[in-house]
Amino acid sequence: MDIDCLPIAKTGYFSKLICDYIAKDAKLKPLYNRFPDVEGFKGQLEEKGKHFSQVQRNVLHASMLKQYKNTDTSEGTATNIELLKEKNTFTIVTGHQLNLFTGPLYFLYKIISTINLTTQLKKEYPNSNFVPVYWMATEDHDFDEINYFNFKGLKFQWNKEASGAVGHLTTEGLDEVFTLFAKSIGDSKNANVLKQLFEEAYLKHNNLTDATRYLANEIFKDYGLVIVDGDDIDLKKSLVPYMKKDIFEQTAFDKVSETIKEIEQISTDYPVQVNPREINYFYLKEGIRERFIESKGAFVVNDTNISFTKEELIDEMDTHPERFSPNVIARPLYQEVILPNLCYIGGGGEIAYWLELKTAFEALNVPFPILLVRNSALIISGKQADKLERMNISKSDIFLKQNSLINKKIREISNIDIDFSPQKKLLEEQFKEMYALAERTDKSFIGAVKAQEVKQKKGLDALEKRLLQAQKKKLKDHVVRMTELQNEIFPNQSLQERQSNFSVFYLEYGEDLVPMLFNALEPLNLSFTVITQD
Repeated sequence: MDIDCLPIAKTGYFSKLICDYIAKDAKLKPLYNRFPDVEGFKGQLEEKGKHFSQVQRNVLHASMLKQYKNTDTSEGTATNIELLKEKNTFTIVTGHQLNLFTGPLYFLYKIISTINLTTQLKKEYPNSNFVPVYWMATEDHDFDEINYFNFKGLKFQWNKEASGAVGHLTTEGLDEVFTLFAKSIGDSKNANVLKQLFEEAYLKHNNLTDATRYLANEIFKDYGLVIVDGDDIDLKKSLVPYMKKDIFEQTAFDKVSETIKEIEQISTDYPVQVNPREINYFYLKEGIRERFIESKGAFVVNDTNISFTKEELIDEMDTHPERFSPNVIARPLYQEVILPNLCYIGGGGEIAYWLELKTAFEALNVPFPILLVRNSALIISGKQADKLERMNISKSDIFLKQNSLINKKIREISNIDIDFSPQKKLLEEQFKEMYALAERTDKSFIGAVKAQEVKQKKGLDALEKRLLQAQKKKLKDHVVRMTELQNEIFPNQSLQERQSNFSVFYLEYGEDLVPMLFNALEPLNLSFTVITQD
C-alpha cells in the first residue's frame, strides 16, 4: 500500500471556507474556539472538564447501558461505556444519517477518523481517557436522502412511504433490496460476508435505528466505538432548559443570525450553510416530525392541528421532553450538553454550519468544541495505478476537471507544439512598437491598434483550439482510455467517497479493508489521502 497526501485546496472538491479554515486563515479565528491540533486539545480538556458534572456523566452512563441492553457489546465498547462515569474521560464525536447499508464510503472515514484521534490523544494525554462516539441521526426526517446506496453504477433503493423520524421506520420492504443486492454481488467469500451483514442488520431488526446500530457495531465494535441515539427521554431532560431559551427567548436565532452577517462581511465566497429559525425544534410523535411556529401567541406544530399556549408548551417540555426534536442548529448544542465532548469530526458542509454556532454556545455557557474536517480519501487499485503510470498521469493530475486533464495530457503527448504562447508573446512585442508609434504621431490611433491586437490574439486562440481538437481526434484512443479511467476513479465525476458504497471495496479487499483504512487515515493531517494498492 502506497499513501500520498495532497493539499485539500488542490483537489478542487472543497469550498473556499473549508480550505481557508484548514489553512488557519486569521479572519476565521472568531468563528471557532481552538484549532484541531495537539496543542489545541490541552485547553479544550481543561475547559470541558470544568463544565461537565458528575451528574451529567451518570445520566449519560445510565442511558448508554439501556441503549446497549440488546446489543452484542464488545469488551472495548463496554469498557468505554464504563469509562464515561470517570471525570477524566472525554469523547470525540462524529455523526451521520441512518443511510441504507452505510450509504457513501465516507461513513467509514468519519468513524475511523474519530477512533484514530482518540488513540492519538491517549498517547499525547495519557492521564485522560478518550471515547470514540458515533451519533446516529435517528430523528432526521429526510427519508429520500438515506433510502439508497450506490454499487458499481447501480442504485439500490428502498421504496417505502415514510414520514416522521427515520429511526422509527420499520424495516419492512428491505427484503426486496436484499434480494436484488445479493444477486448483484455474486457468491465469493467476501460477497457472502456482505450478504450476511445486510441480512442480520436489516432483516432481523424491526426498525432503522436498531438496524443501523447493529451494522455500525459489527463493523467497529473491536475498536471500542460507542453509538449514541439522541432520541432518548433521559438524555433530553438535560436539554429542556436550552429548549426554553431557544423557543421563548430566541437565543440561537439572534446569535446565529449575527454570526451569519459577520461571515458575509468576511467574504462573499463563503455561502451561508444553514439559516436559523425563530424556533429550532420540531414536535416529534409517531409519524410526525414538524417544526414549531409561533403564531398569535400560540405555538403551532406546522401542517397539523396541534397547538399549545406558552404554559401548555412548558408543561409538555417538562413532561415529555422526548417529543422535542432539535433541528440542524440546535442538535449540535444537544450533543455538547449531554456528552463530555472535546471535538466534532464532520465533512466540509457540516463544519461550515458549525462555524455559525460559536456565539450561540457562548450565550448559553456551553463550551464550543474543536472542529475537525474528517479524513477524505481516494482508493486506487493496483490495476488502476498501472494504467495511470502507463499514461503518465500523476496523482494530482487525476483530480483535474476532465476537460482540463485531457487538454493537459494531449499537449504533453502530442508530437507537435499546441501551445501558442511564444507566438502571442511575439505579437505583443510587435504591437508595443505600434503603440509607441501611435503615441508619437496620432494618439487617437491607439484604440485602433488595441482592437487589432485583440483580434489577432483571438485568432491565435481559435487556431490553438482547432489544433488541439484535431489532435484529440488523432489521439482518440488515448482520450477514451483517460476518460474511462477517470470516470472509474471518480464516479459521476465526483469524489469516490461521496458516491460509492463500502461494499464495492469490501468485495475486493474483504476483512483487510477496515484495517487498511485505519492505517492510512491520520485525523490531524489535514490533507487529502490517496491510497494506492499494490
